[in-house]
Amino acid sequence: MKSNTKWVAINCLVAVTIFAVSCTTVYVEDVEDDENETSPWETMDTDVPKRLRDGWGDCFSNIFMVGDSGTIIRYDGETWEEMDSSTSERLYGIWGSSCNDIFSVGQDGSIVHYDGNAWSSMVSGTNMSLFDVWGTSSFNLFAVGWHGTILHYDGTTWTPMSSGTVVPLYGIWGSSSSDIFVVGNWGTILHYDGNSWTEMEIDTKALLRGIWGASSEDVFVVGYDGTILHYDGDIWSEMLSNTTEHLFSIWGDSSLDIFIVGHGGTIQQYSSGTWTSIYSGVSLNLKSVIGNAPHGIFAIGYGAILHLIEGTHN
Repeated sequence: MKSNTKWVAINCLVAVTIFAVSCTTVYVEDVEDDENETSPWETMDTDVPKRLRDGWGDCFSNIFMVGDSGTIIRYDGETWEEMDSSTSERLYGIWGSSCNDIFSVGQDGSIVHYDGNAWSSMVSGTNMSLFDVWGTSSFNLFAVGWHGTILHYDGTTWTPMSSGTVVPLYGIWGSSSSDIFVVGNWGTILHYDGNSWTEMEIDTKALLRGIWGASSEDVFVVGYDGTILHYDGDIWSEMLSNTTEHLFSIWGDSSLDIFIVGHGGTIQQYSSGTWTSIYSGVSLNLKSVIGNAPHGIFAIGYGAILHLIEGTHN
């Protein structure tokens, strides 16, 4: 079953509404499949010859995206601008508490911070690669990464936490400072209650990559081989995804309107209790999906930024 969501391709120098991102090469075209189906996603062009891996857009008109070789680009509602990140390390994840307080994490323990004027490097205290970052405020952040690494930031210093595992950890999300979830390899899901991390019971060994929730009793996780899991506040259960592609990232603007992106241009949308495939028009890996109220939804990855036209998804 195909969604009637409409995506189209646009240039990164123009305004956008909903995006799927993957920047190295860009294709500006209406792409049709074998059945002459037009993609509802629009592909944006950028002058940045680097792979993008994540984005953050909860900052009014500003959208930030990060990627290889320390790449950080910003969209201000009119144009894309490449920023000086103060690092050449690969950046995997980004999160901010405000437009003037944004953190990005990456390769070999690299962490950079934006204060509204410039990016500067922080001391992480680890050489383990960090894959994601999330927090509740500027003085309560968590970064996760290789070999079970979890770091906590109290507004002054990053310090290691005991995760109880050595598997790579790829994604983090929480509903509050005492209700945080982390996902990783071998079906690992950890939960933090404000005091300690414990491993949750889950019936899968899939590599889990992304997590998002509408509330503490409505949490979604995605991973390899089309894995989608849902938590109702009591147990984790597997959902029918209608794909076997690796899924990398998930984001929603409500529990009734959620997007997933993944391998080979895969896009899935959750609406009315069902996951359906959306034709993206690209075969590139899409690594992240984010939303921004003024500009819509972005999907981010290797070779394109995709934009979903306002009013064409439901």
